[in-house]
Amino acid sequence: MSMAKLVVMGSINVDHILNLDSFPQPGETVKGEQYRVAFGGKGANQAVAAGRCGADITFIACVGQDDIGTRICQQLTKDNINISSIEIIKEETTGVALIFVNQQGENVIGINAGANRSLTPDYFLRHDHAVKDADALLLQLETPLETVQLAAETAKKHHAKVILNPAPAQKISDQLLSLVDIITPNEIEAEFLTGIAVKDDTGAEKAAQALHAKGIETVIITLGSRGVWLSEKGNKGKIVPGFKVKAIDTIAAGDTFNGVLITGLLEGKEMLSAIRFAHAAAAIAVTRQGAQPAIPWRSEIDAFLSEQD
Repeated sequence: MSMAKLVVMGSINVDHILNLDSFPQPGETVKGEQYRVAFGGKGANQAVAAGRCGADITFIACVGQDDIGTRICQQLTKDNINISSIEIIKEETTGVALIFVNQQGENVIGINAGANRSLTPDYFLRHDHAVKDADALLLQLETPLETVQLAAETAKKHHAKVILNPAPAQKISDQLLSLVDIITPNEIEAEFLTGIAVKDDTGAEKAAQALHAKGIETVIITLGSRGVWLSEKGNKGKIVPGFKVKAIDTIAAGDTFNGVLITGLLEGKEMLSAIRFAHAAAAIAVTRQGAQPAIPWRSEIDAFLSEQD
């Protein structure tokens, strides 16, 4: 049996990461430790999570005309990703993220889109054959929204499942939301999309119902260390708890969860089983530093799950 095909479309960034005791106040300079450079970007992180997990994956993205862009493409190939739909954008830099991490493992991030801005509808149309052949399309919001919309429309037309991780939080049209089969916001993004605060289970249920009302079949609200709120249309929502680990850096947690969740579903796992699979991958990722360096391989996820009761 041939493997189900996944396409991820999204951003590629190089992350500059600095660990601090606490985040600086305006005008304050604080000393940091463990400065490092790692490959990131929501699209790339999710693609790497799926590639390392064993998905048949093509990545639609852009890098700049710089050394780091070349190195990222070489790394993505090692992560089992088809990079034939990644172009080098002339006279542009690869996207950059500046990340501070505090002692609690929380992060604040500033981004320069760079080449990610070039992922225009015209760019997508040069690579839409990948989506036409795919079984699922995974999207985020670090690239132009009109391209996200066009990609979702193309996937829908060709009967591919559309999964949207609506991050970073921003306003999205109901037209785009109506094309989505599975949405995976965190609490902040869920509130942004619905106007409903997700402070507890009641808030999560209300926000999920508001997203169902926009035409989305499956809502998975990620709740950090509590796990996720799963709501499938017609069923009562519930918490699916994650695994307890000591987190040192949560940068890659959500992206790892998304890439591995979709891989699990494409392999034919039931939703609860796919979520547990994705939780395991995210649990491993938060015990390591950085974005892509933290993302586990399939053998590590399987080993972690075999150690759970």
